Amino acid sequence: SGSPDNPSPDLAPKVNLALPDMSGAALDSKEQRLLSVLEKMQEQVSSLETEGLKQDLQKLREEIKSISTGLGTSSAAAAPAAAVDAGARVAEKSGDATHYRGKITTLSSEVRDDNPYSRLMALKSMGIVKNYEDIRTYSIIIVGMGGIGSVAGEMLTRCGIGKLLLFDYDTVEIANMNRLFFRPEQAGMSKTDAAAQTLAAINPDVEFESYCHNITTTENFDNFLDRIQRGGLNGRPVDLVLSCVDNFAARMAINSACNELNTVWMESGVSEDAMSGHIQWLVPGRLACFRCLPPLVTTSGFDEKKLKRENVCAASLPTTMGVVAGLLVQNALKYLLDFGDVAEYLGYNAFKNFFPSYSLYPNPQCEDSFCCRNQTTFKSWKAGTAGGEVKVLKGWAEKVEEKEEEVAPQENEWGITLEGDSDPAPSQPSAAPAAGAAGA
Repeated sequence: SGSPDNPSPDLAPKVNLALPDMSGAALDSKEQRLLSVLEKMQEQVSSLETEGLKQDLQKLREEIKSISTGLGTSSAAAAPAAAVDAGARVAEKSGDATHYRGKITTLSSEVRDDNPYSRLMALKSMGIVKNYEDIRTYSIIIVGMGGIGSVAGEMLTRCGIGKLLLFDYDTVEIANMNRLFFRPEQAGMSKTDAAAQTLAAINPDVEFESYCHNITTTENFDNFLDRIQRGGLNGRPVDLVLSCVDNFAARMAINSACNELNTVWMESGVSEDAMSGHIQWLVPGRLACFRCLPPLVTTSGFDEKKLKRENVCAASLPTTMGVVAGLLVQNALKYLLDFGDVAEYLGYNAFKNFFPSYSLYPNPQCEDSFCCRNQTTFKSWKAGTAGGEVKVLKGWAEKVEEKEEEVAPQENEWGITLEGDSDPAPSQPSAAPAAGAAGA
């Protein structure tokens, strides 16, 4: 079978579609010529009754009709090359600029088949989250769109996050198909563009920015700092940074940026054998930064690049990646929407089904000067001696457990009563042993 991109020689005519000039008055004539060629191809395909070719040609027809609109848009040329509007990206890759639904301005808890937020808003109805609709006001940066970051991005998109800013310098490969999220036809695309394309199609309410570059370089690090400060909704700072990278250098770059800007972030990772993983919550000043407690292999001066053996790649299981991504996003939601307890450090051992949890406190002699500054600021804020210019972080305040309201017992016609766990169990009459029980 053939397609417009790779036609079979016995089905499709050879046509020269060179377009030297696609601007100004020449645009209409070029479009008409293309459509004329397609008409002839359509007649030949129809005579062959190949349904697949009919559909492919119809898609190509619709894409060509959208050329004039796409080339006539001046705002796309004015936007930064690295930042990609997800809606335009979806239209560019698929040839279809329409979504399965329009944008939803206000979240509703109304239970309807066409309401994608009804089951999320049920968390509010059940008293789990007081303000789930606030999810639309938050912006998150995800660095690393691999096995953890891509899945985390999809979870946040389906939850209705306000804006996602995606960072990664790699491209999608067929070797990535053992993981979740990416599709074979996206091979060759940058991971950030492929992710923005898929996520924008899932939820058109979410805003996206795509940056295909390495944040450890000087120029790209400066842009990363700028996006933390001004990349949020309406030009505000982002609310959280999620690290889903697989190397020490990138983690240290994120740590340096968040310490300098006093920004809360969460770190995640999976072991080389894919049998364990972890997440860590890093609140500047209150909890340890990544330089406070670096991995042992890096403190010993060993080059992490030498850990990779020749012709041997790290193992990757979508199950382990999915578990860690779920833990990461779950705690991100708890932090942003203020429900439950946010894990300071939570591990996962797949062999033993073990989830260790720790508290990691900052090192007063940390080599990062910004970390030491943040520790001093946090201590003065906690003691009540800080000035009015202090940036108080959401994670600084200790969580206060709310007392549950006592509910008066309700009478009912059947005389049923509910007893608490602390209530003594009613005494039961001892039963006489059955005959022969002693010798059983």
